[in-house]
Amino acid sequence: MKVLVADKFEKSGLDGLAKAGCEVLYDPDLKDDALVEAIRASGAVALVVRSTKVTRPMLEAGRLSLVVRAGAGYNTIDVETASERGISVANCPGKNAIAVAELAFGLILALDRRIPENTADLKRGVWNKKEYSKARGLYGRTLGLIGLGGIGCEMCPRARAFGMRVVGWSRSLTDVKARNLGVEALDSIFQVAAASDVVSVHVALKPETTKLVGEDFFAAMKPGSFFVNTSRAEVVDQAALERAVREKGIRAGLDVFAGEPSGGGGSVDDPIFQLPGVVGTHHIGASTEQAQEAIAAETVRIVREFKETGRPPNVVNLAKKSPATHLLVIRHYDRVGVLAEVFDRIKAAGINVQETENVVFDGAKAAVARIHLNQAPSDGVVADIQAATPDILEVTLLPI
Repeated sequence: MKVLVADKFEKSGLDGLAKAGCEVLYDPDLKDDALVEAIRASGAVALVVRSTKVTRPMLEAGRLSLVVRAGAGYNTIDVETASERGISVANCPGKNAIAVAELAFGLILALDRRIPENTADLKRGVWNKKEYSKARGLYGRTLGLIGLGGIGCEMCPRARAFGMRVVGWSRSLTDVKARNLGVEALDSIFQVAAASDVVSVHVALKPETTKLVGEDFFAAMKPGSFFVNTSRAEVVDQAALERAVREKGIRAGLDVFAGEPSGGGGSVDDPIFQLPGVVGTHHIGASTEQAQEAIAAETVRIVREFKETGRPPNVVNLAKKSPATHLLVIRHYDRVGVLAEVFDRIKAAGINVQETENVVFDGAKAAVARIHLNQAPSDGVVADIQAATPDILEVTLLPI
């Protein structure tokens, strides 16, 4: 099986793919039209990317069956087109959680102790101990978490190590999970904003989270409190954040921002970093050796399972609920052509098969096929299937 890796990828991952029996084509500089042509010319079945955008022309160019995002998010992949063409999109959730949590706390400490300004003054030969001695400290402060997935959960033990109280909001946060994490669950993001000295955002980018944090959220925050975003730029209304920095003295630590360049190098011209009290990093939350090795290993696991079973793990674009309304159960002898007879009659009745499986019993003499249908076949169709061949032992129709 050919695997095209079109982004920088760990050597351990490339070696792991080769060991799994894959023919690995590695070109980390492929982008845009060049990537479209590489997909077409190579005949690759699987594509591995990190930050490279995967567009409709790429998905339509060759014979891809799997796209793996070697990371947690997948907003750079045209998932809608992939779903239309039956291409699985998989990711590596949780493998960079510790790395991102570590950076988030680095930004929190940088905001509290003003580390970038300290360093900049020392490099300019300026000694200003009186000014930089004005820090609040984190002990006893309240950390508010927006989102308690893998990264948000990793923030909790680190906050406790600093002696911080933790409050949080997440759509997935249950009472049991909150107790286990030592988090006080609040009912809304606005309650988190009002209760916190430091807010850290850890939500995935989805339609419902786009500009989740906006004007009303910053209005609820305490004057002079800290705001950290290591998730995605799009979840924050940056204009509202800029106003909060100017008017409420909010201090912000950002690993992601609206004017972020798309490549690995270039220039930055985002006015938010000209505001006092704003520090930033270069979208490096997941960029530790530990995280990248873990992501590489997970990518290899995804591709290997797909190669061996046809079912990759961590697929993000499977239907949440099948449109099937009825289950047709066929107990039959395990012989040639039995299921072909069944499917011919289902097709003739104008009924669509949504999902199917055929389980063979010990000895390979009999099997049970479970066929999910988008509508109920008539009694006549069921009877016709039962009579199609003596190899069909029993037909049962069940509503779903």
